[in-house]
Amino acid sequence: MTHLTVDEPGPPDPERVDPAVLLALLRRHGWQRRGGAAGRYSRWTPPDGSTDTSLLVPEAGPPGTRPVYADHTELLAEALTALARSAAPSARDVLRALNVPGDEIHWRREVPTLGGAVPWTTAEQLRAGARAMLLAAARAALHPAGYFGERHGGQAAAFLDQVLVGPAPAAHLLTAYTPVPEGRPAAGTLLRALQATRDAVDYQRATGGMDAFDAAVGLGVSHELARSLVKLVRGTEGITVAFAWSPAAGPPYGYPARPEPVEFSPGDLPALQAAGDRYLAREPSVAVRITGTVTRMRRRAPDGGGTVRLRVLAGADVRQVRVKLDEEAYRIAGHAHLVGLPIKVSGRLESHGGFRRLAEPDGVAPVQLEEAERDRMLKALHGGVGTFEDACAGDPD
Repeated sequence: MTHLTVDEPGPPDPERVDPAVLLALLRRHGWQRRGGAAGRYSRWTPPDGSTDTSLLVPEAGPPGTRPVYADHTELLAEALTALARSAAPSARDVLRALNVPGDEIHWRREVPTLGGAVPWTTAEQLRAGARAMLLAAARAALHPAGYFGERHGGQAAAFLDQVLVGPAPAAHLLTAYTPVPEGRPAAGTLLRALQATRDAVDYQRATGGMDAFDAAVGLGVSHELARSLVKLVRGTEGITVAFAWSPAAGPPYGYPARPEPVEFSPGDLPALQAAGDRYLAREPSVAVRITGTVTRMRRRAPDGGGTVRLRVLAGADVRQVRVKLDEEAYRIAGHAHLVGLPIKVSGRLESHGGFRRLAEPDGVAPVQLEEAERDRMLKALHGGVGTFEDACAGDPD
């Protein structure tokens, strides 16, 4: 996975910790308040009832006022140090949330174990499924669709590069931290889409109808999301996806402060598989006018038409497309490549094949560029294809 990994947490800088955030996290993870003075400080113990750790947390005054205690920062530092030394597993979760501010997404797969261990492939399936789910949500946050294929791939990958993954206590558990506010659209879309998927599956299982899946596209449900759920559910007794919003930022507008976890079971697999197939079959082609550089050319004879591969610069949310051209258009594309110019071409981006093929091409023409822009594009092109002979080699299909 491309996610970064969260190291074992230590106590954060007390100057940067809001006591209200710390208190919210202690409540979230089940810590119990054991007295204190209202408006001044509170004492907290771990959720298991043990008394080996007791945190004295000073409370901040109203916004814009000075802390109640002069040694407020020192008291907070002592509480954070005690938290770091605690043997309670939840203490690590609290510290991690303080060190890595963001929204939390938790996956849990109910899988058979042998002495607490699971097969190697089980852990890989969890990460692969969670990764696919996040990518589907990031794409749907940009523009909902029943099937994305290669569309919005670059933007979704850029979102994933900002996601942090916490150390998993077991191979059937995974926690991701999405950035706030940058990751809020994707996180919110994922919650809404999972809830819509749950409702659509329930409707299908009760009535046999698939109409609810069609309406769910606008809520972020897609072929890719359904496929990710199939990956996560298959071979398990069920999965749960839970959300916890950043306590510093609060819940996104319109979302509950404590969303209910969303669950799926093996009995949902037929509906999820059918929905994925339905989205794939129904997503229409898209009319586009693409600007791109020719990176590969191929034809079976010295004359006649052939196929070119374009690195897309503008006009479509895909990285590259293949286009089958007639003899005249193929000749124009070849000359444009020789002189270092991109081309423009209109057509229909076909959903079949992941939106990587441009059907019914028309209006192929070189794009005139300023010298500086032309040099920049030539350098970018030569980074992947050094010569025209290299561009003509290989099969673009």
